[in-house]
Order: sequence, then C-alpha cells, then structure tokens
Amino acid sequence: MADIEIDEAPKKKGGLVKKLMVFVGFIVFAAGGFGGGMFYSGQQLSPSEEVLRLIERDEIAQAEAEEEAAGPQRVVREIPEEELFETSYHEFEEPLTTNLNGSRSFLQVAVGLSTTYDAQVIENVTLHEMALRSDMLAVISSFSEADVEGTTGRHALADAMKDAINARLLELEGFGGIEDVFFPSFVLQ
Repeated sequence: MADIEIDEAPKKKGGLVKKLMVFVGFIVFAAGGFGGGMFYSGQQLSPSEEVLRLIERDEIAQAEAEEEAAGPQRVVREIPEEELFETSYHEFEEPLTTNLNGSRSFLQVAVGLSTTYDAQVIENVTLHEMALRSDMLAVISSFSEADVEGTTGRHALADAMKDAINARLLELEGFGGIEDVFFPSFVLQ
C-alpha cells in the first residue's frame, strides 16, 4: 500500500493573541460598567430629596398652569427705598381734666405727642408746656359729650388738639412739628 502522508494541520499562531484580546475587552467592558455605575450612583438623590424635587416640580407646573389660565398678571414695579424717619414721643406727666361743652360731664385724658422731626420739637413742647396745656384744655372744653364719643370723635379731638399745639409752637418758636396726638388714657364721666 501506499504510504500516505497525512499533513498535520498547521498550528494557529493567533490563539494567544486572540485570548489576550478577549481578556482585555472583558476588562474594558467591566471597567466601563463599574465607572458608569459609580457615576450614576454618585448623583443619586436620597428618597427625601427626590420627593422634595418632585413636589417642587409639581408646584412649578401648577403655578405655570394657573398663570396661563388667569391671563395677564400684574408686574411688580421696583420702588426706590424711602428714607425712614425716627418717631419721637412725649407724654405730658399729668392728665388734663375739664368739663365738656353744654354738659355736666367731664373728660380726663392723658395726652401724648409724636413727631419725626429732631429733638428740638420735643424740647419746644417741654419749654412751652404750660401754654400748650392751656390751649389743649380750651380745645377739649369746646367739644360736647356727643362730639367725643366713639373713635371718630376721638380722632376729631386729637386733630383739633394737634392744630392748637402746632399753632402755639409756630407762634412761639416759628415751627410746629407735632404730627399726632394720642390719648393713653381717656375717661368720660
């Protein structure tokens, strides 16, 4: 018989390289998955933060829907800051007591004043207290019992007293400056 030679199959040279490439591909794929997981887990909100974010998103959407349904909205205009003034107060030590016009009733009131001008106005009030008390008594005695009843009557009395005080201060000092009159105590008997 004939000798038949069987050729041995040629050996593949790329076996080791192919295995190395598969291994490197697996490592790259695993590293990418691990890196992506770390990236997304690092930005994850806690459950409470997620709930707050959802609530805020819903509130914003609701506000936008209300704005669209309500039509045009008012635009807030910027107002320059106004200079605020300090208010000074002065209360006369003794209350004023006098009869009311056309009545046997009398009124006893404690009187306080306010101004936003400097301390000079309060000094003028203190300096001329006797004249101011006399003017205030004259104003009170010109009001009747019906005139001073209720809030409206008290405001009218306070305005009349303020005008009398400012008139006297203007006459004596050249400037009034009293802006409000208050009654810390108001007794009608």
